[in-house]
Amino acid sequence: MDVERKVGKGREFFPLHWWLVVFSQGFYCIEIGLIVSIRAKQLGEAFLKIWAGVASVFAVFLFISSVLGFLLERMFSIRIALDLLSLPGAILLLFCVFKASHEDYDAAGSGSFYEPLSSDSHANLTLGLFVTPFAYAGFLSRMSFWWLNSLMKKGYEKPLDDKDMPHMGEMDRAESQYFMFLEQLSRQSQNSDATSPSFFWAIVSCHKNEILVSGFFALLKVLTLSAGPMLLNAFIKVSVGMGTFKYEGYVLALGMFLVKFLESLSQRQWHFCTRTLGLHVRSLLSAAVYQKQLRLSSSAKLIHSSGEIMNYITVDAYRIGEFPVWFHQTWTTCLQLCIALVILYHAVGLATISSMVVIVITVLCNAPVAKLQHKFQTGLMEAQDERLKAMSEALVNMKVLKLYAWEGHFKKVIEGLREEECKWLSAFQMQRAYNSFLFWSSPVVVSAATFLTCYLMEIPLYPSNVFTFVATLRLVQDPVRSIPDVIGAFIQAKVAFSRIVKFLDSEELQNGNVRKRQSNVENLIVIKSASFSWEGNPSKLTLRNINLELKAGEKVAICGEVGSGKSTLLAAILGEIPNMEGMIEVYGKIAYVSQNAWIQTGTVQENILFGSAMNRQRYQEVLERCSLVKDLEVLPFGDLTVIGERGVNLSGGQKQRVQLARALYQDAEIYLLDDPFSAVDAHTATSLFNDYVTGALSSKTVLLVTHQVDFLPAFDSILLMSEGEILRAAPYHELMLSSKEFQDLVNAHKDMAEVETLEKVVSHKIGTSARQINDTSLNHQQKSLLSLGEDQLIKKEEKGTGDSCLKPYLQYLNQNKGFLYTSLAALSHIIFISGQISQNSWMAANVQNPQVSTLRLITVYLVIGCSTAIFLLSRSVYVVVLGLQSSKSLFAQLLNSLFRAPMSFFDSTPLGRILSRVSSDLSIVDLDVPFSLIFSISATLNAYSNLGILAVVTWQVLFVSIPMVYLTIRLQAYYLASAKELMRINGTTKSLVANHLAESVSGAVTIRAFQEEDRFFAKNLELIDRNASPFFHNFAASEWLIQRLETMGAVVLSTSALVMALLPPGTFTSGIVGMALSYGFSLNMSLVFSIQNQSTLANYIISVERLNQYMHMPSEAPEIVGGNRPPPNWPILGKVELRDLKIRYRADAPLVLQGISCTFEGGHKIGIVGRTGSGKTTLIGALFRLVEPSGGKIIIDGLNIATIGLHDLRSRFGIIPQDPTLFHGSVRYNLDPLGQYSDIKIWEVLEKCQLREVVQEKEQGLDSLVVEDGSNWSMGQRQLFCLGRALLRRSRILVLDEATASIDNATDAILQKTIRTEFADCTVITVAHRIPTVMDCTKVVGISDGKLVEYDSPMKLMKTEGSLFRELVKEYWSHTTNVDMDSNDPELS
Repeated sequence: MDVERKVGKGREFFPLHWWLVVFSQGFYCIEIGLIVSIRAKQLGEAFLKIWAGVASVFAVFLFISSVLGFLLERMFSIRIALDLLSLPGAILLLFCVFKASHEDYDAAGSGSFYEPLSSDSHANLTLGLFVTPFAYAGFLSRMSFWWLNSLMKKGYEKPLDDKDMPHMGEMDRAESQYFMFLEQLSRQSQNSDATSPSFFWAIVSCHKNEILVSGFFALLKVLTLSAGPMLLNAFIKVSVGMGTFKYEGYVLALGMFLVKFLESLSQRQWHFCTRTLGLHVRSLLSAAVYQKQLRLSSSAKLIHSSGEIMNYITVDAYRIGEFPVWFHQTWTTCLQLCIALVILYHAVGLATISSMVVIVITVLCNAPVAKLQHKFQTGLMEAQDERLKAMSEALVNMKVLKLYAWEGHFKKVIEGLREEECKWLSAFQMQRAYNSFLFWSSPVVVSAATFLTCYLMEIPLYPSNVFTFVATLRLVQDPVRSIPDVIGAFIQAKVAFSRIVKFLDSEELQNGNVRKRQSNVENLIVIKSASFSWEGNPSKLTLRNINLELKAGEKVAICGEVGSGKSTLLAAILGEIPNMEGMIEVYGKIAYVSQNAWIQTGTVQENILFGSAMNRQRYQEVLERCSLVKDLEVLPFGDLTVIGERGVNLSGGQKQRVQLARALYQDAEIYLLDDPFSAVDAHTATSLFNDYVTGALSSKTVLLVTHQVDFLPAFDSILLMSEGEILRAAPYHELMLSSKEFQDLVNAHKDMAEVETLEKVVSHKIGTSARQINDTSLNHQQKSLLSLGEDQLIKKEEKGTGDSCLKPYLQYLNQNKGFLYTSLAALSHIIFISGQISQNSWMAANVQNPQVSTLRLITVYLVIGCSTAIFLLSRSVYVVVLGLQSSKSLFAQLLNSLFRAPMSFFDSTPLGRILSRVSSDLSIVDLDVPFSLIFSISATLNAYSNLGILAVVTWQVLFVSIPMVYLTIRLQAYYLASAKELMRINGTTKSLVANHLAESVSGAVTIRAFQEEDRFFAKNLELIDRNASPFFHNFAASEWLIQRLETMGAVVLSTSALVMALLPPGTFTSGIVGMALSYGFSLNMSLVFSIQNQSTLANYIISVERLNQYMHMPSEAPEIVGGNRPPPNWPILGKVELRDLKIRYRADAPLVLQGISCTFEGGHKIGIVGRTGSGKTTLIGALFRLVEPSGGKIIIDGLNIATIGLHDLRSRFGIIPQDPTLFHGSVRYNLDPLGQYSDIKIWEVLEKCQLREVVQEKEQGLDSLVVEDGSNWSMGQRQLFCLGRALLRRSRILVLDEATASIDNATDAILQKTIRTEFADCTVITVAHRIPTVMDCTKVVGISDGKLVEYDSPMKLMKTEGSLFRELVKEYWSHTTNVDMDSNDPELS
């Protein structure tokens, strides 16, 4: 069958073709006429869009028909020219219709049901801010990315920074996207009452315009791409002298340029539109997740930990945002294949069937793999969640891990979780490698099958049909090769989306019916027969039968033993706990002070104002009432000093006072105070109580949870709680007479105070004002950090600048034989390319050679093809091995570096910075970097091989191609100058989003209590936009570069064709012309793939750079010093000698401890006293070597502790730290994470620390759940757990760092007794705020301003006039008696 002749006739293939053309022309004219003549408003925008879309389809058909007609008939006419021009006209019309509707939407949007947070905020923003030029760019500027030139120029002249980032346009902001999404959800729920609205369809409805526009560009790209082989076919005929008119070669060369230019234009717009769409989706999902976590119920928090919520935004939303880029690839690849099959049918007739069969088999082979890939991706994400949860818990509590010497264990746990994650990663990447091999080798198999069929069916092979076939195959192979990526992206997005949807569907707090807005009511808080359960389960009640009525101005104290439900009652009033029965109503504005201080990263002033406007007079008054004036005086920047994350540079007492100031400044009606005085010393507690509770809040309603019995007489009423019930509610004197439980509680305190002894020693007079000792009230570590000039504690995040050249690449490849695997993968690819070139050269040289039989021609072609395909498989395997080995090595170094970092690093580094590296950056290094690396190497090799073949055939093209290569390299350097900085800014702004989220998750209760959700959400939207801007401009810059490179590629191709047209016919054989131009046609695509992959890799490699920043930090002293390990039973006596101990936190900082010398004898009980910030906690830190001495030494049992390893030192001490910390796991795990003790031993310890009954009541006993932060246990119970750990360890030296601050006096008395008996022969060092705790010590150390001012027995110090200890006791006693006297005041009783 002579296909060549049939192609010449053309019409046999399409008998209805010309009828369709005439019909289309008529229909197109009618449609255009209707659109122009009828008023748009009458038709509605939907009609216009559909009409314009149909007109475009007919225009596309006319365009293709005209091109085919011209190529087959060899005649050019005005009608054909008009048909060709109909396509640009239709595109312009379509664009105008969509742009007009978009503007209408913008205008109408302001009246929607869901208004933005502040109606005029964005108007102001747009006027006052530097908005991206894209927002107001014209049509041509958008099409050519001309609007980006100013930013690219600025980036080339100097490294870009945050200030250079333009703000997103109105419609591109997270706020607009989120409220559009809510609007769609609202419409859906109105339309379908039965089913819950679909998040997926709501997102699609929001962005249908962008999807349609990008889909149109995708279609245009496929059509222009498919015109290439047609032009090639015609050109081969011209080259062998079969042209139809004189200058046909020139016309075809120009046609090639125009087709390639249009192809480039449409593909760039397609990619840009879908990436913008992806960014919109990512922004709205990030906003939705943030908003959801502010409303998450207590039971939902057990399912979604803070680490998982972090993952939803930093990893899942990112993966979903990547998906739209691949979305159109699904149908365009199919369409491209169909068009390719039609062209192939023109070229090789029925042999096309075998091509089709091979393609179908390839796709079928991938179906089971796709299911497996989905399974592996889900497993990988879950494993990543588990690892992140463990990491964030360890990083937050790093100080506790160091004190207990548990870093090694926690590190092993994380390594185990990472090992599990790597198994899933390995499986997932191997599937990708298999897919990659399958689709890269498919063109080889397709060509083999087709040529074999041609031989069997005796279809003759001509240069024109062979190289039309090869060119078509080369154009299709890139989309086909990207099928695995499409499948991978689809699966990743599906898994990520299902996780986010599950989170967005979680249960929310139902607190709307608790907080009422009306005022002028008699009782502000009304609770009647109410029961509450944290788990939302009526059979597991936390509070039972609560009755409470509070009038305006009433003061009520809540007291009771540990775990009796005091804090839970406050949570119930805030609406934090599900109400199972009864009624609760709360009227008026609430201010809340939590037991665990929650401080934001920001200045002291921002923490106190908490979103309110500044009123100088009121602000000053608040500072005075909260005893903060002196504290601010010693801070280098006063109230503008930045407080570190979780308030690391404030002492415990200061954190509470900042919280109290925040509450007071809000001027609320109801004040809920959860034991705020436990973290401050007696003197500060008294002045706070007098100035704050009885002074500033005299007209307010106050509910105070307290263990300080001294304050109770001053209250109108006292709620005595036990086991989740209110036992009694009455004034102090009434309770003293009628309640034995209350008497026990008060008497326990009096016993501890040892009244008789105190009365004998201290001649107290009521109202005697104690000598004021300068209360510096600042943790010395941070004082020294902050006092060095203009240096805030929290540093600006480090980011690389400029072109880091090969450094991050070398860092990546230096891991675990990375260079070897990369070289082997690259070598495999070079062999594969060489095979392909030799295959095509053989075909080009011998296709018309009569001495080579068709069978031999095809056999050699097949053998070369199949043998080189094997190297594709080896390339894929090497890539997976490279990725896994490098990832494992990088993570191991990062983890080791983080766990060995000194505490100063964690104090000055917000958690979000570390978490963004171990979540999103690590995810990119795991999944994206290895494949991106090898694809950029492969694509670059492909591009240069294509260029090389063009140059070999037509050497004249070197005149154009050499300058083009030079220009390409220069353009790429110009682009990378901006792109790398944009990617780095993207990294640092992503950390800000992560940090704000982490803070909001931990402070959600406080945010809700003050009803500040809207402000925090607005701040989150602002941070999302700040992160979106560098990302948006980065991918726009990528399209800017590629469009320019593609235009240059089109110039090279058309120049090459022009050279061939200018030379006389017969200069080249038609086979050589065909081969050269088939490579030329794919030059554009291979060049783009090369630059695209290189740019993507350059962006991804920033993640390696970011990981590397935390991989080589200065570390602490070694954990174990091999040649100097202490004996197994060290310390035997527990004798501690401090010899001229000097501590400073940095080399150039002032001394914090100024030469302390004293000896603690073995078995002595030592009390350390001093005002807040005097250096007590620093001394404890020095004992554990959290900070190394800058002079002097500490000797324990004759051994200088500086000479032994940190693990050997810390594991031999017992400590009950200031902040009680529990970890996610079981009760057993929290007491004994290393698994060293038996259950019997653990039960014994639980009994000694008053926890046995509580644990036995729970169904699982020792396996009972402890959630993240131990939030399902009360603060006091958490402190008892810490005591349990100390009792299990039984060290010779025990340190109590203000250990009983959160427990009631009765429990405290029992505990002190337990410690006295259990640690009778041990050295016990106690830092205490409660003076009675140190009254029975052997000796007391008095520290003031880092100096030892006294060291003697308590009784001697009490008798010494002017002693610091005597002053503190006097203050404590005067404070106790003052309150007792106040209770007799008629106004207060």
